[in-house]
Amino acid sequence: MPDKRKSEFHPIRHFCTITEHKLLVMQYCFRVGLYRQGLLHDLSKYSPTEFMVGARYYQGNRSPNNAEREDIGVSTSWLHHKGRNLHHFEHWVDYAPGNPRVIMGAKMPRRYIVEMLMDRISASRVYNRENYTDQHPLNYWLKNKEKLWFIHPQTAKELEGLLRMLSHYGEEKTFWFIREIYLKKGRKPRCRRW
Repeated sequence: MPDKRKSEFHPIRHFCTITEHKLLVMQYCFRVGLYRQGLLHDLSKYSPTEFMVGARYYQGNRSPNNAEREDIGVSTSWLHHKGRNLHHFEHWVDYAPGNPRVIMGAKMPRRYIVEMLMDRISASRVYNRENYTDQHPLNYWLKNKEKLWFIHPQTAKELEGLLRMLSHYGEEKTFWFIREIYLKKGRKPRCRRW
């Protein structure tokens, strides 16, 4: 059941929450070298389609999309959001090659897995405030991962590995690993021109 405040309209509070989240993700993305993704992260949340729903269902301690889903049976805001933001694994769901009756997750590029990680860290910080620890994003993932049958197995494995690294080693070491190893793995070295 949604919070009773769902009928109230909180545009300023919602704006502050999504902006705080966006700025944190931007800061984290910059720390690992994903400047463009940091700047563009979640811009669709400011569109009328998503913003008005967020302001109407604002609760401050969880996503307004969940309250909208509980209220009307679907989150129109979420459907709009996941279709425009490549850092959500739900964006990468498609029909299986050669079998249009089977829906499956496609493997995500690493830069979007990293942005998804930063998104989860930021959401955990914003919703848990002073109670946040580096274990929160992993705990949230572990609590829900059995329901996520449509995420590509490799994407799930890599995300969980990064979440476990964050939980065990903290942000500094995890971000160093992402910047210096994870995002560079498989890339061809650039040739220097003299």
